[in-house]
Amino acid sequence: MTNAAKDTFVAGLRNAHAMETQARELMERQSERLDQYPEVKAKITAHLQETNEQLRRLEQCLEACGESTSSLKDTTQSVMANAQAMMHAMASDEILKNTFANNAFENFEIAAYKSLVALCGPAGVEQARAPLETSLKEEQRMAQWIDANVEKVTMEYLERQRQAA
Repeated sequence: MTNAAKDTFVAGLRNAHAMETQARELMERQSERLDQYPEVKAKITAHLQETNEQLRRLEQCLEACGESTSSLKDTTQSVMANAQAMMHAMASDEILKNTFANNAFENFEIAAYKSLVALCGPAGVEQARAPLETSLKEEQRMAQWIDANVEKVTMEYLERQRQAA
């Protein structure tokens, strides 16, 4: 591995691990409050399992490079996720805010994985390509599902508001 490519790859892996730690916290908090939206809850719960696997894959990639995760980054992202979840929980349109935030976050994750996959060659870690591509595909599927369901979730929210009035 070239030093610059290796350093960038390892930093990217650590950042991605912190990112997935944040995603896990967000989904755990959100899933606790989604009983009125069973389809969204099921999808979030399923993606939470994927996220746990993504964390494991990232840890394996770091270990293969002789590196470890960043506890500081992981903790910081976890705290941020819980703060965001608390802020959204106070809003009457929590489901909408979460849907928009999840849409943005999934696309952020996609970009991070695309960057890591691009670095595999220059960093000399071709063995990391397949697990990172697996995570990328999982994020792309989740982003597509969210995007395809924004209107549906919005209309379900609107109907619940109408019934409560």
